[in-house]
Amino acid sequence: MIKSLRGMKEILPPQNKKYEHFIEVASSIAKKYGFEFIETPILEETALYIRSVGDSSDIVGKEMYSFIDKGKNDVSLRPEGTAGVVRSFIQQKYDKAGQVKRFFYYGPMFRYERPQKGRFRQFHQFGCESFGEDSYIEDINIILMMGDIFDKLNIEYTIKLNSLGCDECTPPYRKKLVKFLDTNIEEICDDCKTRRDTNPIRTLDCKNPNCQSLYVNAPKITTNLCQNCDSDFEKIKKILNSMNIKYEVDSNLVRGLDYYNKSAFEFISEGLAIAGGGRYDKLTSMLGGKDTPAIGFAIGIERIIELIEIPEDKKDGYYIGTMCEDLDELLLTLAHKKRKENKVHLNVNPKSLKATLKSADKLGFKYCVFIGEDEVKDNKIWIKDLQEKTELLINQKDF
Repeated sequence: MIKSLRGMKEILPPQNKKYEHFIEVASSIAKKYGFEFIETPILEETALYIRSVGDSSDIVGKEMYSFIDKGKNDVSLRPEGTAGVVRSFIQQKYDKAGQVKRFFYYGPMFRYERPQKGRFRQFHQFGCESFGEDSYIEDINIILMMGDIFDKLNIEYTIKLNSLGCDECTPPYRKKLVKFLDTNIEEICDDCKTRRDTNPIRTLDCKNPNCQSLYVNAPKITTNLCQNCDSDFEKIKKILNSMNIKYEVDSNLVRGLDYYNKSAFEFISEGLAIAGGGRYDKLTSMLGGKDTPAIGFAIGIERIIELIEIPEDKKDGYYIGTMCEDLDELLLTLAHKKRKENKVHLNVNPKSLKATLKSADKLGFKYCVFIGEDEVKDNKIWIKDLQEKTELLINQKDF
């Protein structure tokens, strides 16, 4: 028997209802904030991710599903959603138009890593990307929108917030950090030794417990910001405080991708990061477009599904059965008529009326409709309301 690949799972009942519920909630809230739906290809040129995500990242270095296709093209399954949206933004020449564009998307992403709780090799994300707004107000809007989504889903969370600085303040901070790393070079892990040369700020994202304990004493980017970055960061915190939005400043929060600058944030629930994002003002120019301020976030849907509780579905629809032969035309006609207003299930070969009632109730239907020999003879239909426990006979033409 052929089985699914390790770390790649179907979304099956009952999780499918949670998935649909989440997409409905997140999409409706994104639209209220002015975002429009976009669908980008699952397969892109590998160069897109190397130039955007960064070859110092674990995604590019260890986790991408990359291969040479039949046309000798180096391609990869998308490991995240932002790069593809930015590529589309540039390809459609939106960067040249100078307009504000806001997009939301959802779908599968692919990373080759060890499957664990809430982490799979094929996983799903919901994301939003905003282009053209360089004000810190957009940063706050993004954080508020994420909070609205989780509040609507009744998910408790903690917000972690940081600023990664800009081209003015990041280089001198990087030098201080490298000096700190060199002082502790014998104690940091091999990955951090590599990152020290490629992108030292990403060492702060290391999950090695020994490294994490060392980095508590590392120089903080928040105390090395330039005047503009510090001013924006203070304004963001001030407004969040005035709106009673609780957050924690985490100076070691750097995100896992190379393209972020200035604001960075994560939403944590039950010890897991369920969402994260930040500003990436240089990414459009890195990918060949015009400089465009941008900010976005992504939510890991598999992790959200574990936290979502939805009310039990109310009984609804019609379960239609008969033990009489040659009623295909009648049943299909009745079902087609009712499907215009509700869901319908046909059972053309039930074992008995009792079995039909049991199946209808188990599958969550409100009404069980049965046609026996007497009903056929009298052009009637027998209907039982499985919630109210009432029953009646009606003419077929009145159904």
